[in-house]
Amino acid sequence: MSEGDVENGETAGLISQRDRNVRIDPKICDTDIANREIKYNLTPNRPRIHSRSVSQSSTDSYSSGGRGGGGRGGRGGQLEPITDSDSASYTGSSSDEEDISPREKPQKNSKGFSDFCVRNVEHNAFGRREIEIAEQEMPGLMALRRRAEADKPLVGAKIIGCTHITAQTAVLIETLAALGASVRWAACNIYSTQNEVAAALAEAGFSIFAWKGETEEDFWWSIDRCINADGWQPNMILDDGGDATHLMLKKYPAMFNMIKGIVEESVTGVHRLYQLSKSGKLSVPAMNVNDSVTKTKFDNLYSCRESILDALKRTTDVMFGGKQVLVCGYGEVGKGCTAALKGLGATVMVTEIDPICALQACMDGFRVVKLDEVVRQIDILITCTGNKNVVNRQHLDRLKNGCIVCNMGHSNTEIDVASLRTPELTWEKVRSQVDHIIWPDGKRIILLAEGRLVNLSCSSVPSFVVSITATTQALALIELFNAPGGRYKQDVYLLPKKMDEYVASLHLPTFDAHLTELSDEQAKYLGLNKAGPFKPNYYR
Repeated sequence: MSEGDVENGETAGLISQRDRNVRIDPKICDTDIANREIKYNLTPNRPRIHSRSVSQSSTDSYSSGGRGGGGRGGRGGQLEPITDSDSASYTGSSSDEEDISPREKPQKNSKGFSDFCVRNVEHNAFGRREIEIAEQEMPGLMALRRRAEADKPLVGAKIIGCTHITAQTAVLIETLAALGASVRWAACNIYSTQNEVAAALAEAGFSIFAWKGETEEDFWWSIDRCINADGWQPNMILDDGGDATHLMLKKYPAMFNMIKGIVEESVTGVHRLYQLSKSGKLSVPAMNVNDSVTKTKFDNLYSCRESILDALKRTTDVMFGGKQVLVCGYGEVGKGCTAALKGLGATVMVTEIDPICALQACMDGFRVVKLDEVVRQIDILITCTGNKNVVNRQHLDRLKNGCIVCNMGHSNTEIDVASLRTPELTWEKVRSQVDHIIWPDGKRIILLAEGRLVNLSCSSVPSFVVSITATTQALALIELFNAPGGRYKQDVYLLPKKMDEYVASLHLPTFDAHLTELSDEQAKYLGLNKAGPFKPNYYR
């Protein structure tokens, strides 16, 4: 970073993070940060039954972190027809349509466009209605679209997207296109894709490669189809879990070196980026959206606080009052889950490795325990750590009959599901994303989404909260794509707090909220600019 860059305000407010140590250039003064101009500032206007065996799936996929400390992601194994030699049983349901892989069905939309692969493009009308509903609950992102559409700040941007494909993501995709970008999109989770929404995007002419219930092979094939397209060279990546970044770096290194920037929104993906940076393998700048205040304190906390209840109710019809619940991890996702469950009368306990988070849990009224101490007593077990093998086979063997087990972290590695695919255990499909795992003595546990992200696999998340994260993602893409050469090095950066505050301000009119303004005397006393930022860049 040159001195001239700082004087021009081009790097003011940005944090370069390597090895997770925050470094703030001493040349950047408060005035530089406070006066940083945000170009797009605005004031928004007011069945049949089949027997199946479960094949071994990847148990340690590249993704391992979250729509929050636990947020989104994970993939799964392929279901194969039962044979006499199969040692585990799986009772499931499907439809004729689901028996045929979308990869084997040539499809075209109404205009003859065929560069996509979705479950059934003819279901696009239902998806369009879902998107229209989501738009009403995403005021910040829609406001950004209206304000920046005329300027087309993303003209020339060719974006590879690998995120959950939901109605809310569709609003983001169409916003990026309205701002001038060309996009190709795949799913970061094999169960979270809304098929009708994917169909609506395909009908609108977007290259979408995703459907609910992909196999592991389908998952990587879809990402590869997004990256490797004739006559189309990507220059930006929007990732959720690091899978697109990982595949491009591993399989197309020359193409990866031509990328202008990466925007990553999950704990896992960010962790992988820091690893690449530390080892010197990160050859492009990357923006860490996950640690933006508008992501951590809203998406991770408030989204999970609502969606965990929705997911558990939809899948199990469980009553929470009086239940013994263990939540593994007390990050923002864990805080949201515990607050929701406590509010409905559950007795909630927490496991933690971090003494600071553990102390927060204690001060919030939760017992901090070890899993081994309570494993035989709990009725519901929820993981949200972003770690590996938090719940192993020994724990699963000791769970009580009827215990519900699920994951709210991005990773499909938190629960050792692979250890349950053994001859002595029987898998029984109860309903979509709900399996009974039955032990020889008759004990059974209820496993949700095969250990993958339960809220996006089994329910939905609030569109309003997604609007906050999606607006942050869009601004990060605009910033990286339009940044002059040399502004960003081959490192991982945080968005400046001014942008975090700007994203928040776009959503306040929805609540008819009115901010108090500092007087000149008050601003001088606090050493702040009256227009912000109001928090230092290291604030999280």
